[in-house]
Amino acid sequence: MTDQLWAPWRLKYIESAEKVEGCIFCDFPAQGVEKDAEHLIVHRSEHSYIILNAFPYSNGHLMVVPFRHTARMEEYTDAEMLDVMQLTRLSVRMLTEAFHPHGFNLGVNMGRVAGAGIPDHLHWHIVPRWNGDVNFMPVLADVRVIPESLEAVYARLRAALKPLLETEK
Repeated sequence: MTDQLWAPWRLKYIESAEKVEGCIFCDFPAQGVEKDAEHLIVHRSEHSYIILNAFPYSNGHLMVVPFRHTARMEEYTDAEMLDVMQLTRLSVRMLTEAFHPHGFNLGVNMGRVAGAGIPDHLHWHIVPRWNGDVNFMPVLADVRVIPESLEAVYARLRAALKPLLETEK
């Protein structure tokens, strides 16, 4: 008899991989700020935005996404790159305030062979990490355990963001 691990939220990811048209990184922000919570956009700046990863590697996994659609880093202007780095720093501060992780993985997957799920629009990953967070699930079952819903994580991050933005003024 085999044990079963139920992860019904994964069906959305599996089905979306087959039907994606266009670019969600362009389409989501284009729908306006009134749709930001629905699309898990946590914060916008002049050239980029912070969004929760809908299929996270760990609780609070964020991405910083430039508004301009390109797969080539060298095509971004200095202002766009600075904005991405400023939002990456803000993401680390926000996650630290909301979740108190012990560390972070930061990175960009350039191209499908490098692991990019959306290879035509560069985006930066900010993945919070905790001592002991690599448990037996990824090793034995190729499964990650995410302890909190995306909606709850979104609410925690928005609450942590407000005082951070006020101190930057």
